[in-house]
Amino acid sequence: MNDPSARRTVEILLVEDNPGDVRLVHEALRSVDAPWRITVARDGDEALDLLTGRARKDGGYRPDLILLDLNLPRRDGRELLGSIKADPALKRIPVVVMTSSSAQQDILNAYDLQVNSYIVKDIGLDKFIDAIRAVGRFWLNLATLPPRG
Repeated sequence: MNDPSARRTVEILLVEDNPGDVRLVHEALRSVDAPWRITVARDGDEALDLLTGRARKDGGYRPDLILLDLNLPRRDGRELLGSIKADPALKRIPVVVMTSSSAQQDILNAYDLQVNSYIVKDIGLDKFIDAIRAVGRFWLNLATLPPRG
């Protein structure tokens, strides 16, 4: 395995409007042995502004991984996912949906839009934390992420 000190810091965009879930993600990822940094967007419009550079003077923010809730105010996660996957500059960023929706249509639509995985939050607190840790271990330690840019 590569020397962990040589690994780049993985940039994570967490698109989540629930402060409790934001805290849970931070706490769960603390146990993952990899360098990471989270930027939080509270709705789909804020996330899209970050990704397209409308919210930054230095151009768009290019995370290595997006953790996305579907049920968001303003532009919801479904619309945001469609925008990300339709944009040639963004479509390669892995997206993990973490949502309370277990609706079959939401699951099918997310996979049709090439989401990388779909996790339902309402599986109990301990299992949800375990799921976040597993996502973190996989994407931060095992997966080869596309280059930024």
